[in-house]
Amino acid sequence: MTSATTLLELCDLLDANDILVSGISEEADTDVTGAACDSRCVREGNVFFCKGRAFKPAFLTSALETGAVAYICDPDHAEELAATAPSTPAIVTSDMRLAMALVSAAAFGRPDLDVPQVGITGTKGKSTTAYMLRYIIDAENGKKTCGIIGSIDTYDGTEDIESTNTTPEAPDLWRHLANARDQNLSAMVMEISSQALKYDRSLGLSLDVAAFLNIGADHISAVEHPTFEDYFASKLKIFSQCDNAVINLGTAHLERVLDAARAAGVESIVTVSTSGADPVECGSCDMVYPDIWATDIKPLGAQLTFVAHGTDVKEDEGEPTEWQFPVTINFPGLFNVENALVAIACAKLLGVSDAAIVAGLAACRVPGRMELIGKPDSKVLCVVDYAHNTLSYQKFFASMTEEFPGRRIVALIGAPGGKAFERRVELPREAARWASHIVATEEDPAHDSNEEICREMDGNVPEGATLADGTPVTHEYVLDREEAVARCLDVALGYEEPSLVCLLGKGDETLIHRGDEFQTMVPDGKAFENAAAARGVEI
Repeated sequence: MTSATTLLELCDLLDANDILVSGISEEADTDVTGAACDSRCVREGNVFFCKGRAFKPAFLTSALETGAVAYICDPDHAEELAATAPSTPAIVTSDMRLAMALVSAAAFGRPDLDVPQVGITGTKGKSTTAYMLRYIIDAENGKKTCGIIGSIDTYDGTEDIESTNTTPEAPDLWRHLANARDQNLSAMVMEISSQALKYDRSLGLSLDVAAFLNIGADHISAVEHPTFEDYFASKLKIFSQCDNAVINLGTAHLERVLDAARAAGVESIVTVSTSGADPVECGSCDMVYPDIWATDIKPLGAQLTFVAHGTDVKEDEGEPTEWQFPVTINFPGLFNVENALVAIACAKLLGVSDAAIVAGLAACRVPGRMELIGKPDSKVLCVVDYAHNTLSYQKFFASMTEEFPGRRIVALIGAPGGKAFERRVELPREAARWASHIVATEEDPAHDSNEEICREMDGNVPEGATLADGTPVTHEYVLDREEAVARCLDVALGYEEPSLVCLLGKGDETLIHRGDEFQTMVPDGKAFENAAAARGVEI
């Protein structure tokens, strides 16, 4: 692998940012070809970051055996690691997170400058929008020519894996971007989380386009964002990294979002709206007209159709030219019209053809997102979705009641351990506005007690809750997720009316976080199909 920098140059970089505690001698200088913070990902010529609460000196030993040429650590671990690897060049920094971002970008040779980059942030819809844009770019340039980094999976032309973080740590992020460059991918589309923006995972990344979908309270906890303001401010940092921005006019706090993009000096701001060409109120008196909008939105069961409209400015004439084309999305969820418009706007900014936009959206399938199981006339239908916070619940359930009227809803819900504690209170309350029966179950408990989380969520269903038609809301908790899916089916089969089973939070994931491990699990959709087969139910 070609060297992108040297150890001395990296020391100079850290010194220029006032975070170098101690560097190396000229005699210890050597070429650097990349960076890693996981010893399993080290390649020949990499610099290795010694970080994390669970870090052990043995990880450094393993990294050196695999080909690491130096390591970077904080002052607290410098003495211990020097004893572990006394002959290895060591760089000590006062800010490990900033160092990882700066060093990783330099060590991999700034691959973001060689491949068009699109970053998508928001409380809800990042995965679906990223997938839509991925399919669009693939339709333009060929299958698997677009990379993706997100909460579902990661594909960079070399690695094709299930993701464990929405946005990976900086060394992993820049490795994926380098792979995309080396494999000549046509673009990289990524979800950028509030945590990535707050903790510098994506710092220094140059985005051709940044998309802001929406904002709602989520990830508010002592270990994530202490306040909504901290969460919101972290999201807005994305505009400091982009040339062009796409903003959904349907977001809450629209005025502040637009102001943040303008203050960051974004070259071009493209706005989208599902409310037609009408202006949207922004602030006390301002009105904002959308650049791209939808009309004739029609939910058709497992399909959505609408007409996309917009204007383009021809460089040689400077005159705006109006355009429109019909769009078909082959999965339900009225909220997906917003996601599609944002994907269309991003594609337009990248110069993708209208034909590829239409073809890509029609072909798009998002694993674990609005996956419909069953025939339209089945007594029991099932929808599998990743909805996992209050905003996504509100949009999901409102859409389902409109698209599948007359069906009782049975909802499978959960919340993770160690973070986003507000979900344990808010999600049961929101589900109780829509679902006739609620089953709380396991969802990545990590180091928390699965039973305590489930009990807490079950206990937070409002006492005496009823639906708008007066139907009492029943609820329970089932600790095993696969058994909980089966229980949802049993409840649905017990209703005289048609029903809709909503399996929320995990999508098509095959891993569940327990303790320090990600253990295998049966995906929700497969668990539902297995339960139906065991009961002789045709779906």
